[in-house]
Amino acid sequence: MISVDETGSREKRTRVALLEGDRLMEIYYGHPSQEKIVGNVYKGRVEDVLPGLGSAFVNIGEKKTLFLSQGEINDQILIEKGFKPWQGRVPIEKVLRPGQLITLQVRRAGIGTKNPQGTTKISLPGRFWVYLPTEDRLGVSRRVESVRERRRIRRIARALKKPGEGMIARTAAQWASKTDLERDYELLTETWKGVEAAARSAKKPRLLYKTMGLVQTILRDRLDPDTKEVIVDSQFFHEKIQMFLDYMRMSEYKGRVRLYRGKEPLFDAFKIEDQIRQSLERRVPLAGGGSLIIDETEALIAIDVNTGGDIRHRNQEDAILNTNLEAAVEISRQLRLRQISGIIVVDFVDMENPKHVQILIDKVKEVLKRDRVPTDFVDMTALGLIEITRKRKGESLSDMLENAQFDA
Repeated sequence: MISVDETGSREKRTRVALLEGDRLMEIYYGHPSQEKIVGNVYKGRVEDVLPGLGSAFVNIGEKKTLFLSQGEINDQILIEKGFKPWQGRVPIEKVLRPGQLITLQVRRAGIGTKNPQGTTKISLPGRFWVYLPTEDRLGVSRRVESVRERRRIRRIARALKKPGEGMIARTAAQWASKTDLERDYELLTETWKGVEAAARSAKKPRLLYKTMGLVQTILRDRLDPDTKEVIVDSQFFHEKIQMFLDYMRMSEYKGRVRLYRGKEPLFDAFKIEDQIRQSLERRVPLAGGGSLIIDETEALIAIDVNTGGDIRHRNQEDAILNTNLEAAVEISRQLRLRQISGIIVVDFVDMENPKHVQILIDKVKEVLKRDRVPTDFVDMTALGLIEITRKRKGESLSDMLENAQFDA
């Protein structure tokens, strides 16, 4: 669901909620005053090279310079400088010098006082492919589980890609025809040609390619055959989405986009506001009567699972297993909803039956696979604690809510 708030601010603030059934799974905030630069491609000027740190700082014309580490310099640049990257590490001072102009992309936003991070290993995401113009490799999303589909996609990719460039097939590629995959590749290569042309003419730091906005990015990445509908409460955005779907050759989804005309605000009508308010509470209730207690620290996230009045099972072992399985599903949802990242340690209710322990581990692994952000089951410790890691992808929900309130 896409809601555009036209009150409380001089500029429109956009919120996008992703639901499974009637349950809020993810929420995103967008505001013109907080435009993200992650994914943008720039022509930058090297300001400082720090041999001791194996890094450099690059001026891209934004408020902060980009931090560029040695490992983010692509092989093409090294080869152009006369080095053979496969023979070992090349000192950064032999590749970059102050005042040099280079093309690079923002790969990670700055956190606190830290500068945003850059890379010369450019990646341009499309509907079906992520195009890598400076890396010679081929990959397929781990979410494409069918061996037959993986082989089909790889076969098409090998026929399309040229030497020196790379492609990663996205999850949606498994539903795409050969023609669709070819068209998406052509769109991405044409985009890159435009970036290269702009880079050649640039004599100072400037933006070469701007990543898509919040709504367009989510539509491109998340619309698939399993999507029931997209509900939007803005006539302007409804029309804009229709045009975007035509541009992306996704017109088959236009009939699933519905303009909300109800008197009650969209997020109130679907009980989303209530779920947002509940999302930052320390205690999260479970359907069977148990609960989660979520505590965030600087080092890790600690989650404690508590039993409740589960009366659906005659014996205690089954009741505990049921509580733990419910907790595993809800923990996966909370990680996505709260945008939790880093190390997560979960203290499930103790179980003595080894078969039940394995059932729980299998369930945790299963639900974590549904997360688009790389999230992995690490291990179960000797004390029975389950360790999970989740990659950082943007702001946490608490930060998004704080920034949204600040801008209102």
